[in-house]
Amino acid sequence: MRKAKYGLILLIILVDQAVKAAVRGSFGPGESKDIIGSFFSLTYVQNTGAAFSMFRGMDWLLMAVPVLAIAFGIWYMEKHRDQHWTLYLSLALTIGGGLSNLIDRLVFGFVTDMFDFHFWPVFNVADIAICTGCGILVIYILKYYSESKDDNNSRE
Repeated sequence: MRKAKYGLILLIILVDQAVKAAVRGSFGPGESKDIIGSFFSLTYVQNTGAAFSMFRGMDWLLMAVPVLAIAFGIWYMEKHRDQHWTLYLSLALTIGGGLSNLIDRLVFGFVTDMFDFHFWPVFNVADIAICTGCGILVIYILKYYSESKDDNNSRE
């Protein structure tokens, strides 16, 4: 996993951008197609905000925060090379998703969202990667972080 982390980041970006391009090419903004009745649809949303469409109109914040978080994630991954693989997986997922959504903001001025469960805000592949990465990071912290600190303390 340690060597594959940048490949995973690239894969997330490529898959997310391909799905977003397919949606932009097949749907007009706001257009929707039911996939599973009224439970799940593909809906083309141009999200100019952050999660749940928060911070609309705050473009500087929506660009600065991801850039800083991505830079910190890459730095942390490189500085902590001897950690459990779940750390690298969590950071690679989060960084890949963050970079892909940042690409959308830079190129289009909005993030393309498409997965619509009708009871939850519309989201995309990058959002799935980010949320999954955050969940795995919680598991890493709860299960392995204290162990790695104990190992480092015993080496001193």
